[in-house]
Amino acid sequence: MSRSCPALLITAPSSGQGKTTVTSALARLHARQGRRVRVFKCGPDFLDPYWHQLASGAPVYQLDLWMTGDADCRQRLSQAADEADLILVEGVMGLFDGDPSAADLAQRFGLPVMVVMDSGSMAGTFGALAYGLQTFRPGLRWAGALANRVATERHAAMLQRSLRSDSPWLGAVMRNAAMTLPERHLGLTVASEVADAQARLDAAADALATTPLGKMSLQDLQQWSVEFQEQVSELKPARQGEAAERSAQVKEEPAQRAGDTEQSALPLRPTTHASTNQANTKKNLKGKTIAVARDTAFCFIYTANLDCLKELGADLVFFSPLTDTALPTCDAVWIPGGYPELHANTLSANTRLRDSLTHHVQAGKSVWAECGGMMVLFDSIMTTDGAQHTLWGLLPGEVTMHKRLSALGPQQLTLQSGALRGHAFHYSTSASPLVPVARTARPDHDPMPDAGEAVWQQGSVWASYFHAWFPSCPEAVVELFTPAHEGAA
Repeated sequence: MSRSCPALLITAPSSGQGKTTVTSALARLHARQGRRVRVFKCGPDFLDPYWHQLASGAPVYQLDLWMTGDADCRQRLSQAADEADLILVEGVMGLFDGDPSAADLAQRFGLPVMVVMDSGSMAGTFGALAYGLQTFRPGLRWAGALANRVATERHAAMLQRSLRSDSPWLGAVMRNAAMTLPERHLGLTVASEVADAQARLDAAADALATTPLGKMSLQDLQQWSVEFQEQVSELKPARQGEAAERSAQVKEEPAQRAGDTEQSALPLRPTTHASTNQANTKKNLKGKTIAVARDTAFCFIYTANLDCLKELGADLVFFSPLTDTALPTCDAVWIPGGYPELHANTLSANTRLRDSLTHHVQAGKSVWAECGGMMVLFDSIMTTDGAQHTLWGLLPGEVTMHKRLSALGPQQLTLQSGALRGHAFHYSTSASPLVPVARTARPDHDPMPDAGEAVWQQGSVWASYFHAWFPSCPEAVVELFTPAHEGAA
């Protein structure tokens, strides 16, 4: 069964060109007109989706041919096509950067490609870059080019003239500080922390509305219509040992990765969330309540991860490590990543929540802490200004913030139940007397004792810089949130 919907992959020659602003502006422009817009983000990214969700009014999911898998991407796009008037996919970095890249995703699903270029310091080169991106890889479906941060109407005319006749001009967006999305280390500032976030999106939408792209009607958008094939797979109970078989496949799967026209070697996922199949097996979280840390300090949460936990049967409750003084009643805790370094004083002072979490661990209840969530569990943190802050001390050791990136890239974590896929992205390092109980590995590699991200364990606490994509292996998620004395059965 196929579903048709206009779709655009919005990309650029490199990061920093304005992809997120243009994507959010286009989503906001059409949402204001009562159209249903679904936005996706290419690659592992927590921050851009906050802006896309605010602009579109709909949940935003990630698409990645390795981390989430071909079948997962296919099903999400198909379901979006069934309910939306327009699908937008924001690329990652430059069009051909990464493995898999945004170009790989566009080619796999036939998505028309629109390039956004910061044109503030160029004229004729705009056309050369557009031509190169359009023709570098045969088979890409080209939508056109949009100039961003343009100085004047005369400048815009020069940029337009530089394009070849077969590269559509989608317009020029002028420089405008009112539509700038604020940034900090790790990426954009979360939209909910920006008081005038909606006004910024409206300003960007207004600017885009004057361009040929912004003036397109629903009928005009049909030129970018894509037929999305629904992923079909029969629901079957998971066989005993199936997770181990899936884990054993991990090293072989990347042979069918970026740019390959064959379907991914990942097991087919019958619904948008892979965990549905496993939710009916003996390995589930039915009857368990998982408390999820969620506030401005801990905000790196994939919507798909929450969906996965719920589909495995868990009840979710949320708490704020910044403001709450006790954990909600729960069986397990998930502390995701975020910016604990920006809130070190407040977190340090919240000793009542620290004590509540300590009692939770002493009772043998599970904690899974990712990146920033792990950082707050150590004894202390040194920020880039040299200040030392006491933290919660559930893990022995210290965290040191750096001004330069410490790690970035896809990673996988193999547990007894299978292999979780995800990534690492952090500006800090940690030192602990603990011996890692496991290490992550890059795709196509075995774990090494001196590479990848360490996984620390202290009692019922598991922690790592690794950000997991839960639907990649629901069985392993059950393992993370099930105390050892209970087992995952």
